Amino acid sequence: MASKVALKAKGKAGKGGSRPSEDKSTAKCLKEWTTWTMKKAKVITHYGFIPLVIIIGMNSEPKPSLSQLLSP
Repeated sequence: MASKVALKAKGKAGKGGSRPSEDKSTAKCLKEWTTWTMKKAKVITHYGFIPLVIIIGMNSEPKPSLSQLLSP
């Protein structure tokens, strides 16, 4: 049995289905969500990196005290 491969047209030449206004609003929503997520991730990384390193250091073997972790 031979199987047929259906090719879909890309771009604006394809036949109906989705409306352009829906595509634009979806793209805008996705862009806003991505921007919001990246801003939040930047703040979390900025304020959370050093405490994360300290917590990982406190849970390692041998168990150092906090003053040993913070001193050079």
